[in-house]
Amino acid sequence: MDTTGFPLQFARTRRFSLGVPRQFTVSPDGERVLFVRSLSGVDPRSPLWLYERGEERILADPSAPAADDAHVSDAERTRRERARETAVGVVGYATDREARVVAYALGGALWLVRTDGGAPWQVRTEGPVVDPRPSPDGTHVAYVSDGALRVVGTDGTGDRPLAEPEAPDVAYGSADHTATESIGRTRGYWWSPDGDALLVARVDTSMVRRWYLGDPADPARAPRSVPYPAAGTANARTSLCVVTLDGRHTPVRLPERAPEDEAPAGVWRDPAFEYVVSAGWESGGPVVGLQTRDQRTLWVLRVDPASGEAQRLFGQTDEHWVEWLPGAPLHTASGTAVLPCPRGDARSLRIGDALAPEGLQVDAVLGAVGERVLFTASEEPTETHVWSYAPDTGFVRLTDEPGVHTASAGGDTVVLDSRTPDGHTVTVVRGAAPSGRIAVLAEQPLVTPAPVHLSLGKRELRSRLHLPSWYTPDAGKLPVLLSPYAGPGMRVVTKGGGWYTAVCQWFAEHGFAVLATDGRGTPGRGMEWQRAILGDRLTPVLTDQVDALHAAADRYDALDLGRVGIRGWSFSGYLAAAAVLHRPDVFHAAVAGAAVTDRRLYDTYWEERYLGHPDIRPENYDRCSLIPYADRLTRPLMLVHGLADDNVFPAHTLRLSAALLAAGRPHTVLPLPGAGHLVTRAGQADALLRHELGFLRKSLGS
Repeated sequence: MDTTGFPLQFARTRRFSLGVPRQFTVSPDGERVLFVRSLSGVDPRSPLWLYERGEERILADPSAPAADDAHVSDAERTRRERARETAVGVVGYATDREARVVAYALGGALWLVRTDGGAPWQVRTEGPVVDPRPSPDGTHVAYVSDGALRVVGTDGTGDRPLAEPEAPDVAYGSADHTATESIGRTRGYWWSPDGDALLVARVDTSMVRRWYLGDPADPARAPRSVPYPAAGTANARTSLCVVTLDGRHTPVRLPERAPEDEAPAGVWRDPAFEYVVSAGWESGGPVVGLQTRDQRTLWVLRVDPASGEAQRLFGQTDEHWVEWLPGAPLHTASGTAVLPCPRGDARSLRIGDALAPEGLQVDAVLGAVGERVLFTASEEPTETHVWSYAPDTGFVRLTDEPGVHTASAGGDTVVLDSRTPDGHTVTVVRGAAPSGRIAVLAEQPLVTPAPVHLSLGKRELRSRLHLPSWYTPDAGKLPVLLSPYAGPGMRVVTKGGGWYTAVCQWFAEHGFAVLATDGRGTPGRGMEWQRAILGDRLTPVLTDQVDALHAAADRYDALDLGRVGIRGWSFSGYLAAAAVLHRPDVFHAAVAGAAVTDRRLYDTYWEERYLGHPDIRPENYDRCSLIPYADRLTRPLMLVHGLADDNVFPAHTLRLSAALLAAGRPHTVLPLPGAGHLVTRAGQADALLRHELGFLRKSLGS
């Protein structure tokens, strides 16, 4: 294996994301599949592609001069950062109903192309374009520009504002920070099926506390103001209105609070509907999902577009929290409701009167074609499969091979996107039989991951163990490196692999036994498993890492418990720092990247879900923050942070470093100028891996 060249490959491929097809759209007749994919595994330029009649062709080529992305707007840069976008060129697009007209933005300009032939053409607009979307009939394109929602004809005529901000802190057609970063709602407007009106979000951030983010490496550049709703502070206010193409506005009358007699009891109760978790416009009218500030009540409402009146369709409460199911609610062509439905300990799904099979943990609803509904679900937390439901067939699992699968559909065509132990494939299925494949151009890592999947300890903790390919028992014991994520919202111990398995193997090839574990709080193992971190985001998670480590050492003599390190980023960066502060008896060194060191400084949605309001449950925040325990550090600790990170602000690392300094505790700080929460740039991502390796080798005596 070429371990010396791997860090540069990791950076040049942007975590092996380049060359991977994604954002699939299947036309309603099933004949065409649209997607974006960069030109190779190392070329970040991303064209828009069309798969038709078994062949791929480029619809829009970003190598053309007009596709320059060098001067994208600040709003577009923010959108890409929220989406963790690593490519350039066509990185997002939208189509009309029939997938005939496609809109996309390049360098702030609006471009259109037809799937039935012809070259792309630019449509002149009044300002820089963000999130352009054609009307269902393909005659107009709506877009966001400088906080306004505008519309223009696909023939280039009639560019005009539909909703303009009344104040500097107001924006139309966009989603706020919490919606994009924490909830997963990235859109702020939705066309009506007839294309004569839009449901539009109005976001007011005037009440949100402002934080300022500058670039210390460029002192001439003014810091930017970021409205950041930290735990216990004011959220942005999102309201909705129906806007017609002739400019009429009808405010949507959403309920302000859940009734007191319906709100679950608790130490902290806040029944105000502050979160718009989903929205859309179906044939029966707009449908909106609302969640209360305490996240324990969720309502789904249907809106009368003529009057703005909203009627509750569905409600759910939970004494802990109601977790939103991506893609739901949904209605089939006949109006059958597709709704989340707790079933015992499972997050299940109800389609009309039909319940998903018992034991399935539903991950997301992918969509409906006629009466057929596609969704993803897990029976075993290391695998995610695609399921289908139709009244005549019932529930059917469409994927068999162990791994992580998802899908897109239109007509009788299903595009299966599959990551398995054998690699990444995209298969086009027509009817019931595969009819072709869309190429995956990603580079193969220079190291070959060879993990052993384990279930460890009394809680059967799902884990991956990576040993060096050259290891034999007579080589002696190896220092151990824990490399988990372990936070809510994501699993890394799956049969689907990913860039993180390659990174784990790279560290293993340098003489470590590398262990990754998904413990309590991670998804896919039931609601009680996720709720085990309620009130304490740290202790159960750290305990599971320690238990998995000891259980693995009982099975494998190669693991040296006298030399144990831990590394991580974001939540796992927080976990890594906590490990050496709270359990120096187990952990002997840590690398903590982009760590949330003060839970009060992270956003409302994630923190209050688990810890409550900091003014009412301050003990939860004190218990889970790291700064109060800075004087406990006795082990080597390296703190890393991107100085342009507006998700986990650099203040987290700087405040912990200051507390460590005041307590007389030596430590290392590595700032990354210009880097956000995702570090992929060549010269940083590769250097960071090498720096981590050197630090861990020195600290653990490897």
